[in-house]
Amino acid sequence: MKLVRFGPAGREKPGIIDAKGRIRDLSKVVPDLAGDALSPKGLAKIRKAKIDTLPQVRSGVRIGPCVAGTTNLIAIGLNYADHAAETGAPIPKEPIIFNKAVSCICGPNDDTMIPKESKKLDWEVELGIVIGSRARYLTKNNAMDAVAGYCLANDVSEREFQIERSGQWTKGKSSETFGPLGPWLVTKDEIPDPQKLDMWLTVNGESRQKGSTRTMIFGVEHLVWYCSQFFVMEPGDVIITGTPPGVGLGMKPPQFLKAGDTVRLGVAGLGEQQQKVVKFKM
Repeated sequence: MKLVRFGPAGREKPGIIDAKGRIRDLSKVVPDLAGDALSPKGLAKIRKAKIDTLPQVRSGVRIGPCVAGTTNLIAIGLNYADHAAETGAPIPKEPIIFNKAVSCICGPNDDTMIPKESKKLDWEVELGIVIGSRARYLTKNNAMDAVAGYCLANDVSEREFQIERSGQWTKGKSSETFGPLGPWLVTKDEIPDPQKLDMWLTVNGESRQKGSTRTMIFGVEHLVWYCSQFFVMEPGDVIITGTPPGVGLGMKPPQFLKAGDTVRLGVAGLGEQQQKVVKFKM
């Protein structure tokens, strides 16, 4: 299934993509794509719904982040061998975990706002893992049982805040609009092997990133298991899993985003996003 949330920011409703690519309103089936709705039981309830009888949503409606109720937006750093090489960093021996503030989460096509004092705004196409069941001290054999599905993410980053302003990475990763998720939450049955997904990103129509989840250092199953050894993950939490090469920081000379730029990105089977970069506004 391809699940979606639509409507004005903060007032999104749950939806599902029908066989003809149209959005159908799921409001009478589940209250939102959050909590119990993401569990195996909740997803089974959605599957049993007669999709073609649900109200059709008008075209052109805003698409919101594909999951609600996220309490923990977890990110994995330097998780692609070729990306680590372009930044000059050694291959991590264990996953590098940091957090993005959940307040950065936004819709897949919402504008990206340049933060105050920003000089080095960058892009990162990533595969997101959506947690569907409480994950606590999982075993490697049952780690995937906690996964509801996958989504496309852009780990928008401010490199000066992240690298040059001391401390941890969170402050360079968490500004408003730095966490576009969606357009869809694709249930894991539709993605039989998350380690064989092509991914790409363009800036103003020019190719910047082109890679594959094949080059991930730590795969999806390992990451879900690993994270659960250090903290509890709840339904609706999201792990974004790192990026392939081609980020602005790694270019020679480095190139960063400016107001008016357009970023497009996609991952095979998970849809596409597009963001316009805009100046800071209150």
